[in-house]
Amino acid sequence: MSLRQIEPKQRGFLVVNSHPEGAAQTVHRMWDGIPARSGGRRPVALILGHSAGYGLATLLAGLRQHGIRGIGVAFEAADTGRRTATAGWYRTEATAQLAAAADHDIRFVNTDAFSADAKTEIADLLEQHYGQVDYLVYSLAAPRRTDPATGIVHHSVIKPLGAPYEAPALDFSGTDPQVSRARIAAGTEDEARATVAVMGGDDWHLWVRALAARQLLADGFTTVALTYVGSEVTAPVYRQGTIGAAKEHLEQTAHDLNSSTLLKEKDGRAFTVVAGAAVTQASSAIPSIALYTAFLRTVLGEAGFRTTTEQAIDLWDQLEGRTPLVLDEAGRIRLDGWELDDQVQDRVRRLWADPERGLEEARSGADWFMSQVQELYGWGVDGTVYGQPVETDVPWPRR
Repeated sequence: MSLRQIEPKQRGFLVVNSHPEGAAQTVHRMWDGIPARSGGRRPVALILGHSAGYGLATLLAGLRQHGIRGIGVAFEAADTGRRTATAGWYRTEATAQLAAAADHDIRFVNTDAFSADAKTEIADLLEQHYGQVDYLVYSLAAPRRTDPATGIVHHSVIKPLGAPYEAPALDFSGTDPQVSRARIAAGTEDEARATVAVMGGDDWHLWVRALAARQLLADGFTTVALTYVGSEVTAPVYRQGTIGAAKEHLEQTAHDLNSSTLLKEKDGRAFTVVAGAAVTQASSAIPSIALYTAFLRTVLGEAGFRTTTEQAIDLWDQLEGRTPLVLDEAGRIRLDGWELDDQVQDRVRRLWADPERGLEEARSGADWFMSQVQELYGWGVDGTVYGQPVETDVPWPRR
């Protein structure tokens, strides 16, 4: 037991502690926003990166609407007594409780999904409890990855390629959000390769191979990896930068998987899924993304800005054949049409052209963005009582 009173510790976008009840409340709110369905098949799913962002939304929508069975994998830190557990740890426990109450058969593993040991452990659990996998959802985001073959530790970077990047950014260091300037030196070829090694498709491919080697791919097996394209406004630091190189590699991996005997023998398919903008722990670390997202939210308003949950519902409906697949010319599933609508982007570009004045118009969007960052860690969540002792030493769900 570790009952103690905690306060948020924050520097800019960095929050170093989490509130367990607030983090749990965010999961309950997402769950309640997903219409429940009954009947139909209960596919087996393996969700890699289930504890945050689109991985969490895909897990919750899959459970609530399609009764998926299977395993969620994340890499989270427990309470140390000096620091709380990570928000993803608390979200996992809340998800487990909701799933158990609804009689869903789901297990959670806390491990480094990049490692060879993790692939063996998960395959063993699948064999023991579920059998062959219908869906593999790849939604991992991490700053580093150890190559299981060489032992080399690769570190990802957020840098442009070819030339330095300078653009407006959102600064929360003062009492009110302000516009600052982000300037980043161009990344090197080595940094680009390292970022591809972390965030590209190598590990996704290894997971499919590991499952296939254990005869754990079901007939009609489908695997998807989450990606992002975004606006031309953020392209220099995103799609044209080191991250973009990794995303291109991820997308090429989908083509490679589709042409491989691994999937052809199972009549399987692999897609990258282009999601829309969202406030996540990963996206908040990218310069200029915060300001862009604040402008986008201002343009679209609450009704037009689609949540990760809404997009996950859309994704499952497409994967399960309830609605047609929305594919682009590159064969990617698109969930981001609402963001890249021409009229929406025209209005965002107008704000971006004069960012200081744009921020005055988008003050509510900037405040919303910061509140969303805080909620990622369980702070500022409606319905949560703060300022009193809370249990921070929450156990990982039993499996």
